[in-house]
Amino acid sequence: PDNVADPASIQLSSKPSRINHKDLKFLIMDRPTEFNLPAYLRELKKAGVTDIVRVCEQTYSASEVKKAGIDMHEIPFDDGQSPPDHVVETWMGVVANMRSKGGCIAIHCVAGLGRAPVLVAIALIEHGMGSLEAVEFIRKERRGAINRKQLDFLMKYTPKYGSGKGCACAIM
Repeated sequence: PDNVADPASIQLSSKPSRINHKDLKFLIMDRPTEFNLPAYLRELKKAGVTDIVRVCEQTYSASEVKKAGIDMHEIPFDDGQSPPDHVVETWMGVVANMRSKGGCIAIHCVAGLGRAPVLVAIALIEHGMGSLEAVEFIRKERRGAINRKQLDFLMKYTPKYGSGKGCACAIM
């Protein structure tokens, strides 16, 4: 029919935000739908994305992502909230795997302003960045990211998984 858009002409609803720090590579984006997934996949392949992490409810088929040669990870948690420990642990496993293969993770929640940026901030903190520095680093690329409750969580967050644990020194 004439009223159906050509998938090649569909644009992304908003531009993904690239967050690169040392060997950590992330694209924070809003949520694709079945309708615009082909456009997202084209852009993600161009950007060298090896993994997609979905932290919200499903709105598109994971099988299409896998067919495109991108690994799909489902790590949902509640909107507007801070991630529970099991989510952080799973996320850091995905990050470690991405680093070992030299890839890039595309991560999304609904708007790409809360849950996804919080997990990226945790990865940055785990790899040596200060909490406030990580939030500012992300907000420079993704305006409006991270709400007050999530900011409070990140300010209290202490590294558990990455290389940012500091030294194993004792105060004498």
